[in-house]
Amino acid sequence: MSAGAQRESALARLAGSTFDLLIIGGGIVGSGIARDAAMRGLKTALVEQHDFAFGTSSRSSRLLHGGLRYLAQGRIGLVREASVEKTIIHRIAPHLAEPLPFIFPTYRGNKNWRLWQLKIGVKIYDLLCGGRNLGKSTWLKTDEVTGKVPGLNTDGLNGAVRYYDGFTNDARLVLDTLRSAAKAGATLLNYCRFRNATRLEFWDCAVQDVLTGKTLPVQARHVVNATGPWAGGLPHSQVKLRVTKGIHIVVERSRVAVPETVVMTEGKRILFAIPWGERTILGTTDTDYQGSADHVTADASDISYVLQITNQFFPEAKLTSAEVISYWAGLRPLLADPNGRPSDISRTHEIKNPEPGWWDVAGGKLTTYRLMAEQAVDQIVRTLNQSNATLQFAAPCRTAVEPLLPADETQNISGILPPEFCRRVVEHYCGNEWAVHLDDVMVRRTRWQHYHRDAGAKAEHVARWMGELLGWPDAQRDAELARYYTFAGCQAAEKTSTSAASAQQNDPPRHPMV
Repeated sequence: MSAGAQRESALARLAGSTFDLLIIGGGIVGSGIARDAAMRGLKTALVEQHDFAFGTSSRSSRLLHGGLRYLAQGRIGLVREASVEKTIIHRIAPHLAEPLPFIFPTYRGNKNWRLWQLKIGVKIYDLLCGGRNLGKSTWLKTDEVTGKVPGLNTDGLNGAVRYYDGFTNDARLVLDTLRSAAKAGATLLNYCRFRNATRLEFWDCAVQDVLTGKTLPVQARHVVNATGPWAGGLPHSQVKLRVTKGIHIVVERSRVAVPETVVMTEGKRILFAIPWGERTILGTTDTDYQGSADHVTADASDISYVLQITNQFFPEAKLTSAEVISYWAGLRPLLADPNGRPSDISRTHEIKNPEPGWWDVAGGKLTTYRLMAEQAVDQIVRTLNQSNATLQFAAPCRTAVEPLLPADETQNISGILPPEFCRRVVEHYCGNEWAVHLDDVMVRRTRWQHYHRDAGAKAEHVARWMGELLGWPDAQRDAELARYYTFAGCQAAEKTSTSAASAQQNDPPRHPMV
């Protein structure tokens, strides 16, 4: 069945069925709920107004972590939850959860991060994983740190701790979770916007196919609002958020040659230098955000801040914006708390049922998505059981033990690093992973946009392949390239002159992901 026919079939199912559960939002939380509910036997549908993983779930630090910073803040319960969950994700999706060692250097005079406190902290960190962390924590003497991390600032260095968390590909985790949900029977649609809902016996919802403009009726017993930073704006929502922005930049690994992730600090704040194949990811910032969740951009000041901190810790790098290959900016949908700095706001989550059949699932973090989904579906199943005897024997949650996908369904398709640049994988994404637009493939399914300096040239090849696969006329292919260039901000990337490469430090990077 062609991609177009698959979408038409999904739209027909959406409009012609009564679902136990309609999920609004195709990020990591919504996808986790869809998988859990479908695996328990609930008739499940999910709609997403943009592409799957369009928002926060493709713009994170890509870490699966308990959060050493949260441990320092005394949030033991949150760290315990996340520490257990990262090991579960490693078990059910090993291709998307690699053990990642962190080196946290400490310096004399830094009262926020003392070596002796961190030594105690990383051992507690291991214990909070039930003694089954992804690796054993240790500490390093000064000469051991400099031996492991060439180019690190040694002025005042007095040692380091080394501990383990996990590294993922956040967008791929969403997509593979959705693939698993589809195999369990869920109906999934991207570019399908929730408009409104009224409740009589069931929820009568109106959703709009963004590609055609057609509005469809959908009936569901329960509706879940899992829309991340958009959650507070939905009809019926009672979510109150404090939204913060974080940006990341990507440089050549040779410029910041970290063998393992290095923790960089500014006061109580933590930034990371994360090895990613031939690249290094640097970030992140944490600032309050008041703008549109649809159009999040990285300001020059954001990029300058990350470069400045990196140059403090790696003075030989002498990074300027000319070295930036790409960047992305995303939002953190934190539970509202007007007090304190953004970095101090809790990453806890909440599941609320403000009116019959309507559920708001908000807050949380990438690492705890599976637990959030399990807790939400537990509550929904209990409510359904009270009113529908046929669901009394709904299956228990299996998401912590059942692999996300078989290995042969992810090999050379889904992983931490981008796949090989070839037509074969594009055929897969168009036929099996709901890719509609050029940026769906370049940005979220492959990460080619973020990884390659010649992303603009590669986009032209992908547009041609997608045009052949999806039946695009020449005008639509050109429109897709224009959309990609506007969205990714790299339309001039391949035309940048040699002299532009030596532009001033404050000039914008060449391959931004805005």
